[in-house]
Amino acid sequence: MSDPTNQLFDNKQKEQFKPYIPADKPIPEITAQAIILGSILSVVFGVANAYLGLKVGMTVSASIPAAVISMAVLRGILKRGTVLENNIVQTIGSAGESLAAGVIFTIPAFFIWNATLPEFKQTPYNISQLQIIGLSLLGGALGILFMIPLRKYLVEREHNRLRFPEGTACAEIIIAGDEGGSKARTVFLGMGIGALYKTLMSIAHIWPEEPYQNLFWNNDQGKTIGYKGGHIAIDATPALFGVGYIIGPRIAALMLGGAVLGYLGIAPLLSYIGSFDPSLIVKPGNIPLGQMDPGQLRNFYIKYLGVGAVALGGFVSLAKSIPVIVSSLSTGLKQLMGKKTGSDTVPRTDKDLPMEIVLIGSAVVVVLIWLFPGTDLHILGALLAVIFGFFFVVVAARIVGIVGSSSSPVSGMTIATLLVTSLILLSFGVKGTSGMITAMSVGTVVCIAVCLSGDIAQDLKTGYLLGATPWKQQLTEFIGLLFPALAMGFTVFLLAKAFGFVPDATHPAANILEAPQANVMAVVVQGVMNSNLPWITIIVGMMLASSVELLGIGSLPFAIGLYLPLSLSTPIMAGGLISLIVSKTSAKDIFKKRGEKGILFSSGLVAGDALIGVLSAGLIVAIPSFKRFNDTHNAGLVGGFGPYLSLIAFAITCYFLWRATKISK
Repeated sequence: MSDPTNQLFDNKQKEQFKPYIPADKPIPEITAQAIILGSILSVVFGVANAYLGLKVGMTVSASIPAAVISMAVLRGILKRGTVLENNIVQTIGSAGESLAAGVIFTIPAFFIWNATLPEFKQTPYNISQLQIIGLSLLGGALGILFMIPLRKYLVEREHNRLRFPEGTACAEIIIAGDEGGSKARTVFLGMGIGALYKTLMSIAHIWPEEPYQNLFWNNDQGKTIGYKGGHIAIDATPALFGVGYIIGPRIAALMLGGAVLGYLGIAPLLSYIGSFDPSLIVKPGNIPLGQMDPGQLRNFYIKYLGVGAVALGGFVSLAKSIPVIVSSLSTGLKQLMGKKTGSDTVPRTDKDLPMEIVLIGSAVVVVLIWLFPGTDLHILGALLAVIFGFFFVVVAARIVGIVGSSSSPVSGMTIATLLVTSLILLSFGVKGTSGMITAMSVGTVVCIAVCLSGDIAQDLKTGYLLGATPWKQQLTEFIGLLFPALAMGFTVFLLAKAFGFVPDATHPAANILEAPQANVMAVVVQGVMNSNLPWITIIVGMMLASSVELLGIGSLPFAIGLYLPLSLSTPIMAGGLISLIVSKTSAKDIFKKRGEKGILFSSGLVAGDALIGVLSAGLIVAIPSFKRFNDTHNAGLVGGFGPYLSLIAFAITCYFLWRATKISK
């Protein structure tokens, strides 16, 4: 029985809210120009975020840059375009980034197993581009369909309670309208600088990407002195710097805190212990502890600490959202079982895709998941994918309304899915290689569904504020899914061939893409299925994250910093510091504008860097001579001065970002 007081409040709230475009004023929304531009942006941001996510484990929301570019093209160049056309462009354009996140968090696990486990080199388990496309479409469609019945509750009834930060920001930018030209210039300026920087570093190889310095050395007598096991490094790229500005100083500091503990605390401690017994081997290591360099200490120990910390951080995030889970599931079931309303009495701004389409579409997707070849899903796997998919879609859609898409614990939800799925499969006798394939396929579908549900939730909030027609947004979201899904299989294979996700003879450790979430998930599934996880190391990592939680601090950013190499956290912290400086030196009346300009410029840096990174991968694969040049001159063409030049170029980029935030009075 519903609370009449709450219902009265909701009705009153709905009466008071008036969208930017009134419901009784139909204006063009879905046009050929909007679909074409949105599809191009969806592919571009999807490919760029695939590279960025595989490199650092993070993606950057494409909604705001897509909205700005849409206004620049439709209004600035084509001299046309309505507010709702711009909304359709950003709805389609932002889908690529969300799909990229779901794919790169899970799919590289198959490549990792293929590179490290001989049985995965056999044909049935060697994932293909077609399978990546199929899993992308099925998972994405599931997330979109499951989100549709929740719109009325999460977007309309909870309007004053759930702020949907990215969705609200997009609406504000689109409403601003006339300011689109200057904002677009800021994005394109950042993109140009990021692309030029990346070209000089990764294609021309003028300077090295990662200045690195061990904190220990051997003296004339061959004795190691200094801080053995410790090192400092910075992956001096504009993409990571831009990410740091966008996420802000607090999250950046938490990430760096995890890295400092792991690489400047625990790693030197392990080296110190190993120095007392030159023959001491500590599992899972396979060489004496005292002989390990910082990279080996990470691969054998720090990485597993990070796995435990990330797992616990994800579980805690879920536990904190239990009230959200209960209320959202209840509301979602009520929406699914609700009665039809006469379409003639429903205003344009309140029309969703018919429930019949949602139910039939969901049933078709479920059957296709069951029948999909090469993933060993079968009926049990399909049921697990649907159950966990609906459960976590509801959770994710509510969470992004509270904290935004960037802070949604997608990896935690996926790890929870993988652990429970693996244990259920084991109880039914599905184990070994087949069980690993099934579990990861379920996790892939769920992860992609969760990512797409968060994206469409933000888009529907933007549309609600602007006065868009919901069913048109929901329909075009499928278009936004289709084109990047077709590109994603090619992109992942291209990056895997050019860089790889694990160190080997073809891809040395310095050149690989880390794929942090996929590595964690591969370790978890493989360990559960084969009963060989280094549980003590993982449990210690969980205890480290627990201690952070007991301090009243969210442990997930700390855990990611502990898992990722130190070199990735330092440039992110630099971006966070610039954000802090901007906030501390801005008057209240211009702080919001300065912050917005910084985010737009940083988004451009990320896009420019990532796109040139993908171009570099294409050159490595397509041109053998470029690959030889890349391998030969990876340390830079300027020799010993290279690391210093890298730091100088990075400092200049820091200045450009700070300068881009300046507001002329």
